[in-house]
Amino acid sequence: MAADAARGPRSGHRRRAAGGGGGAARVRPRAWCCSFAGAPDSPDLRPQLPPSAAAAASPAAGRKLPPKSPSAPSFHGSPTSSRLAGLGGLIDPRRILSPGRVSPIDPDGAVPPPPLPLPLPPLPSPAAAAAACVAENTAVAVVAVPAGRPAAAVSASAVVAAREEGEPGGAALDLRLLLRGRDGRCVQMELDSRVLCGCSAFFAAMAPAEDAVAGGGAGGGGGKRIEVDGVDNLDAFRAAVELMYEADPMRWLAAASVSQAIDVLEVCSSTMFNRGIKSCLTYIEAVPWSENEEEKLKSLFARFTFDEAISQDILARLRPHSWKSSDDLTVQLIQSVTSSTNSAARKDMQSLVNGLLSKSSVYQKDSSGLSKESLYQVCYSCLDSLVDLFEEATESKDYTSQTLVVRGSKPLIERVSSQAENLNWLLDILVNNDMAEEFVELWAKQDRLISMHEQASPMIRYELSRISACVFIALGRGKVQCRGEVRSLLFHGWFSTMLLDFGWLQRCSKGLDIRSLEDNLGRGLLTLPLRQQQSLFEEWFQFYATKGAECPNLIRSFQVWWRRSFIRSSVEHRS
Repeated sequence: MAADAARGPRSGHRRRAAGGGGGAARVRPRAWCCSFAGAPDSPDLRPQLPPSAAAAASPAAGRKLPPKSPSAPSFHGSPTSSRLAGLGGLIDPRRILSPGRVSPIDPDGAVPPPPLPLPLPPLPSPAAAAAACVAENTAVAVVAVPAGRPAAAVSASAVVAAREEGEPGGAALDLRLLLRGRDGRCVQMELDSRVLCGCSAFFAAMAPAEDAVAGGGAGGGGGKRIEVDGVDNLDAFRAAVELMYEADPMRWLAAASVSQAIDVLEVCSSTMFNRGIKSCLTYIEAVPWSENEEEKLKSLFARFTFDEAISQDILARLRPHSWKSSDDLTVQLIQSVTSSTNSAARKDMQSLVNGLLSKSSVYQKDSSGLSKESLYQVCYSCLDSLVDLFEEATESKDYTSQTLVVRGSKPLIERVSSQAENLNWLLDILVNNDMAEEFVELWAKQDRLISMHEQASPMIRYELSRISACVFIALGRGKVQCRGEVRSLLFHGWFSTMLLDFGWLQRCSKGLDIRSLEDNLGRGLLTLPLRQQQSLFEEWFQFYATKGAECPNLIRSFQVWWRRSFIRSSVEHRS
């Protein structure tokens, strides 16, 4: 405000000087900050006049403006700015003012007219464009012809340039190649017949002779014409022809995809384009493939025969010379998993092998090839290791110190848990492949482990009950069909230990489904003779009355046994 107040008096002095005469009455300047009546009109509030009227009203309308110096700076807000080009007086140039800058308006009030936009150069005619292409030694001209439209009605405006090296004068486009696809599309190509016939024996046999061309009259492309009908892959055929004119085919293939290179390889084989075949095989061998691309290659190699000298590297990736049985390799992988000492890596490898062995897996082609004997050899090894660990655990009567006993770098409890997990995983593989009957018998006859169960710490011995739980679940679901004496031996040895460790299994389930264990344990028990069922249910009843929730809930199975043993038998006896 102080600066604005200072401008008021200075403007008053200028008016006195313009009025002339020092003796005239002094006119007191009106301060515009107190009254808006005396404020001068702003340039933004003045009525906009057309350029002609503005020029007539200007005092300098009758005289010519001096030419602008070439060294004068150009302002972004001036009428000469490129942003005003072509506006034609729609915007008053005096309104485009930048704060803090000097207005480009002439001191006399005249406004220079805006410059007119430069005219665009005229488009060249199609004939001139074609002449320019020939002048630049263009060797290939490609025109896409829509279906149902005559080829003569299409202009050769879309040109694919592929120069032929070695000729200073360029190459003459003396042959017209017309490709018709099965989908109705057409492609017309103006080519150099020497390159086309020199690269492909297929086109060399189809090209008309010179005397036939001279006698048949001149046509498009110098009179020579080749037509190929019924093309399956029109884009691949066109790409294979363009590859004949490429000076660096490897760079051209690198810009394409592997799938496109395989399609081009098929066309090169059909047209006997040997240089293209070698380039495609070299490129395909040097890049990775997807599974779909690998299947395309296998199908292509089944239908075509390539030179072994240039295709042996691809054949080595498709069909290795030394095959190893998949079942032997699978057992070797399983053995590597069971001997792993890293728990996280073991779980990952177990998931990987499970996916390979799954019957719904795309990798499993023949599930009958898995060696049963080799799998049980791995089971025997894990059982022997588990027996050794429990013998080590029972050497010390101090149960607390058993968690600290270390052989190598792992605590005893961790090594026992690893072996129990390995046996459960092997049982799942055997169940899924219908080979688990021998495992149930093998586990039922582990008298040494059963005797050491009572001497070991509950923190370690419940791992044995985890294996028994998986066996009982498989038996109750009907996935394992064992003889009656094997089932009786299994329950006689491991049912009591299951009742003792059930509370630990609840607290440390490690993925075990407790509800499934209770249901299938009762179902498996009901497969025994009624006399054995009575003995086991009596043992369970006494234990359940003492432990309650830390005992498996077999009430439903107990009710079934009671009805079969007493209610139905009494009804039959009365009848």
